[in-house]
Amino acid sequence: MDLPLDGAISRYYREEAPPDVRRLLDSADKDDIANPRFPYPEQMKRHAYEEEMARLQAELVRFQAWVKDARARVLVVFEGRDAAGKGGSIKAFSENLNPRGARVVALAKPTEIEAGQWYFQRYIAELPTAGEIVLFDRSWYNRGIVEHVFGFCTPEERTHWFEQVGPFEDMLVNEGIHLFKFWLNVGRATQLERFLDRERDPLKQWKLSWIDAEGLAKWDDYSAAIAETLIRTHSARAPWRVLRADDKRRTRLNLIRSVLTPIDYAHKDARAIGALDPKIVGGPEVVTVGGGA
Repeated sequence: MDLPLDGAISRYYREEAPPDVRRLLDSADKDDIANPRFPYPEQMKRHAYEEEMARLQAELVRFQAWVKDARARVLVVFEGRDAAGKGGSIKAFSENLNPRGARVVALAKPTEIEAGQWYFQRYIAELPTAGEIVLFDRSWYNRGIVEHVFGFCTPEERTHWFEQVGPFEDMLVNEGIHLFKFWLNVGRATQLERFLDRERDPLKQWKLSWIDAEGLAKWDDYSAAIAETLIRTHSARAPWRVLRADDKRRTRLNLIRSVLTPIDYAHKDARAIGALDPKIVGGPEVVTVGGGA
C-alpha cells in the first residue's frame, strides 16, 4: 500500500522517534492509553460513553433552542496538538444541531488579499450573529504557535499579536459573545500512534500534511510555544479550558459539559449534563506542569 507523504510518519517512527515513545507504542494493547501521565490507564468503555453522550446530545439540542430564542451568540474555539481530536470533538458537538443555527469555520491558508489585512480581520467576518453557534476549527491562535514554530511569522509580528489578542477577546466578551477556548492536549506517544493510524487508513490519510510530519521532530518547540501562548492569553474573562485528550471519549464528554455547565439556559437538566472530570479538564497548568506530556 502506498503511504501518504512518502511514508514520512512511519520513517519517523522507525528512525527518529525517542526510544521511550517507541517502547510505549510497541507494548500498548488495543484499549491502552499510550501516555503514562494520563490519569486513566484505559479508554472509557463504549457503552458508558454512549449512554452519557446521548444525554448530552439532548441537552445540546435544548441549548441551541435557547440560543435561538434568546438571540445569544456562542463562539467555541477548538485548538490543540496535531491529532488531538479536534475534528472528532467538533463532530460530536455539532452532529445533532440544526445547521441553520450552528456552523463550523475552518479557514484555509490566507489568500494574498487576506495576508495583507489586519491579522484578526478574516476571523471577525465569521463571528456568530444573534441566535447562532459558531465552532472554530483552529483560529487566530495559529500565530502564537504553528506560525511561530515553523517561522511563518516574524518575532515582531508575534509580539504584536500578543499585544492585541487579549483586548480583541475582551471586545468579543464585552459585545456579549459567549466565548469558549479549548486546548486539546495529548502525549507524544499518543500523537504518533494516531498519526500512524491515519497513515495506514485510506479514509484518514487526507488528514495528514507535511506540517504534521515535520512537526513530529519539533515536539519541544511546540511545547514551549504552547505553554507560553496559553499562559499569556489566559484570563478571567477569556480562560483556556485545557483537556487531557488521550482518551477521545472522555475528551468529548467533558468538552460538551464545559460549554453547557456555566450557562443558565431554558429547560436545563444539570443531572443529565453531569459533573466535569477534574482529571481531564483544567487550565494552562495541564501543559505547563507536564500533565499533558
